[in-house]
Amino acid sequence: MVLDRLFAGLRKTRETLVSGLRQLMGRGELDADQLDRLEELLYTADLGPAAASLVSALREAFRKGTLKRAEEVEPFVKARLLALMGGAEPPVPLAARPHVVLVVGVNGSGKTTSIAKLAALHKREGRKVMLAACDTFRAAAVEQLTIWADRLDVPIVKGKSGADPSGLAFDAADAAAKEGIDVLLVDTAGRLHTQKNLMAELEKVRRVLGKRVSGAPHETLLILDGTTGQNAIAQARQFQASVAVSGLMVTKLDGTARGGAVVSIREQLGLPVRFVGVGESVEDIERFDPAAFVEALFQGASSAA
Repeated sequence: MVLDRLFAGLRKTRETLVSGLRQLMGRGELDADQLDRLEELLYTADLGPAAASLVSALREAFRKGTLKRAEEVEPFVKARLLALMGGAEPPVPLAARPHVVLVVGVNGSGKTTSIAKLAALHKREGRKVMLAACDTFRAAAVEQLTIWADRLDVPIVKGKSGADPSGLAFDAADAAAKEGIDVLLVDTAGRLHTQKNLMAELEKVRRVLGKRVSGAPHETLLILDGTTGQNAIAQARQFQASVAVSGLMVTKLDGTARGGAVVSIREQLGLPVRFVGVGESVEDIERFDPAAFVEALFQGASSAA
């Protein structure tokens, strides 16, 4: 079931990258011209700097004679993608109660919907969840999160439009601690990563959470829009410079041929991809596993006739 949803979500990336690779390579002796065309294909899939690393490894193997035939390219690429992403990261342990997750990201990244998906996932796994609507500058964000809280039947802490986000975060942490909540998901304003004053406010929210719950936030999850490809890396670097991001969720992989950016994001940032969003349904969230990701990418892709 997990692989099925991931497989469906990566359809567009698979059509661009893997089907293209198979149509390009075919069978027979490998030549330099094929490697040139393969390099262009890898960049089309938005692998970015990871494409350069991958092509360099392919050319070196070709030069040494360890990669001689076109049909050997696909398993080589598959293994190299796995190596670039590293092994699966263990889940963040829920040692504290409440386990506080601060969710950050720019407007349009799918942040609010991602919070709903995370809440649904934790609830399915038997945990008590609470939401904190700390994006107080945008009334629509509070309304949207409230709708999700009602649908999922989870409590939500919210305030009036324009309320102090850090004060609201403290109130939510206090309520979660008193009510025996397992996981508190804290929404924040979809702040532009270039606005330093908003980043400073985000840091204040972090400090206030720690005053009420020891060690909070226990995870700072950055939501990145998979359709933006390499631009997502620039956004992430800005957030890293301002706040201690501990993990990533990449959304909208079902709507883009740029799913290869996940590889580059993992390699370039050195941050674990914790979750991926692969559809519009609240169930369309997966804990990220590099091996499952690569398997879903290559499984069933069409090849040359």
